[in-house]
Amino acid sequence: MIAYLGRRLLHLVPVLFGVVTVTFLLLYVVPGDPVLAIAGERYDEETIGEMRRDLGLDRPLVVRFGTYLGRLARFDLGESYVTRRPVADAIRERFPRTLALAASATALAVIAGTAIGVVAAWGRAPLLGRLLMGGSLVGVSIPVFWLGLLLINVFAIRLSLLPPSGYGGGSLRHLVLPALTLSFASMATIARVTRAGVLDAIDAEFVRTARAKGMGDRLVLLKHVLRNALVPVVTIVGTDFGSYLGGSVLTESIFGWPGLGRYVVQAIMKRDFPVIQGAVLFMAVVFVFVNLLVDVSYRLIDPRTREGGGS
Repeated sequence: MIAYLGRRLLHLVPVLFGVVTVTFLLLYVVPGDPVLAIAGERYDEETIGEMRRDLGLDRPLVVRFGTYLGRLARFDLGESYVTRRPVADAIRERFPRTLALAASATALAVIAGTAIGVVAAWGRAPLLGRLLMGGSLVGVSIPVFWLGLLLINVFAIRLSLLPPSGYGGGSLRHLVLPALTLSFASMATIARVTRAGVLDAIDAEFVRTARAKGMGDRLVLLKHVLRNALVPVVTIVGTDFGSYLGGSVLTESIFGWPGLGRYVVQAIMKRDFPVIQGAVLFMAVVFVFVNLLVDVSYRLIDPRTREGGGS
């Protein structure tokens, strides 16, 4: 396992270097001048030229890229063009809010999705199962921005049960609607995968053997069926959780949630290059490490995926 982790960590180096390079080049290829975006049209050419020299934007692209890599080697993500604050400090301030939103959405998706999948496959009501799977198909297909606006309209405006937006000092009432919006697609996918896994496991030989030994339905479900059905769910959860941690741009923008995703959107609007580069790199690091954890957990859950395991 240690050798496997070492190889995977080495593979991360070219991946992250590719992310850094592509992000840097894309920002300087797309149209638009960050100095004009910050200063506007009220400044004269001399002032704009001075700002460009101050930000280092008058130097050749290769020199700027070398300087950027040198800063990264010292774990320095640079300073925001707009606020002049260190990017690392801003990420450190906003990431816990994105983490709270991602963790809530993931927990909601896992609990509700697994329950729906089990009921649809294991229940004694075929009509209920078909209705649940039909609802999950809608959940997979529905756009996030439309669902978010729908929930705001129903629960915040018409029923006045929950706040429509904002952070509210981290209160649970402000977390409900964005977490539900963010979890909906993942919840539907988990429900469908769990149902398929349970249906496959029901007919497996080890389940028939357990029943032949007199084991009750509930114990068979918990001890044998769910354990096998949830293996692919781990991969879905890990991938979705990693993308949530990377910044749920649409959800945070719709609900005014002051997390990493909204921070990146504001930086893009201002063409704040150091913030965009730092946030994208941070998102990439989080995503690849979460996927590494998923792969490791997958190997622990299913011995057949280990090297030399199984036949």
